[in-house]
Amino acid sequence: MRVAALFSGGKDSTYAAHVAVQRGWDLTQLVSVLPEDRDSMLFHVPNLHMTALLAEAMRYPLTTENAKAGEDGELDALRRVFRRLDVDGIVVGAIASDYQHERMNRIADELGMRVFAPLWRHDPRRLVRDYLASGFEIVFSSVSAEGLDASWLGRRWDEQAVLDLLRLEATRGVHPCGEGGEFETLVLDGPMFHQRVEILRAEREWTGASGVWRVLEARLVPRRGAINSGAHEVPSASR
Repeated sequence: MRVAALFSGGKDSTYAAHVAVQRGWDLTQLVSVLPEDRDSMLFHVPNLHMTALLAEAMRYPLTTENAKAGEDGELDALRRVFRRLDVDGIVVGAIASDYQHERMNRIADELGMRVFAPLWRHDPRRLVRDYLASGFEIVFSSVSAEGLDASWLGRRWDEQAVLDLLRLEATRGVHPCGEGGEFETLVLDGPMFHQRVEILRAEREWTGASGVWRVLEARLVPRRGAINSGAHEVPSASR
C-alpha cells in the first residue's frame, strides 16, 4: 500500500503517519497545504513554515500547495495536491471532526483515491497518553479556549500536561486532543525522526483570550547527543 500523509507538523498528522508506517504501509511522502486563512477550519495553521524542516528530520520528501481563503479555495488546493500524488491513498490525522473528514473523503473520492484515518473516532483520553508513550516530543503552539492561558504556549506535552487536559475536559469541556480548535501543537521529535528539532528562538503572541507560539529559528540536532547541524532561520510566513 503506497500512501502519502497529509502533514501539518502537529501531533495528530505526525502520529497518523507513524501508525501507517507501523502497519507496514509504504509512506512515500508528506503533503502540506498552506492556507491563506489563518482561521481555516480545514487545515492546521500555526508553524506550518516548520514542515520543511520536520520533513528533513524524518527524511521524507515534502509536497506543498497554497490554498486561497474560503472553503472553495481550500478544497481546490486539496484537489490540486491530490492530483500530483502517485499513491493508493492519503493518510490523515482526523479524530472527531466530521467537517474535515467529510471534505477530505469527498475530494479523494472525486479523484479515485482512498483516505485512511487511523485515529478516527479513537478515544481521545487514550490518544493523549499514546502520544506520550510513543516517544513523541510535542509542544503547544496555539491555544484558544477557556482554561488555556498564555502559560500553555510553548509548553511541553508531558504527564502533567495530559492530566491538566483531562481536568479541563471535565471542568471546561475542552477536547483532550484539541479537536474543537482549542489548541494546536508542534512535534519536535518522535520514532520516525532521524534528527530532532531544537528551537532556538520563538515568540509568544497573546491577545487576551488566545495566543500563538511562533518558531523563529530552529535547527536539527542528533537524537542522541553528538554535534548538531547548523541553525536554520525559519521564515515567519507572516503567521
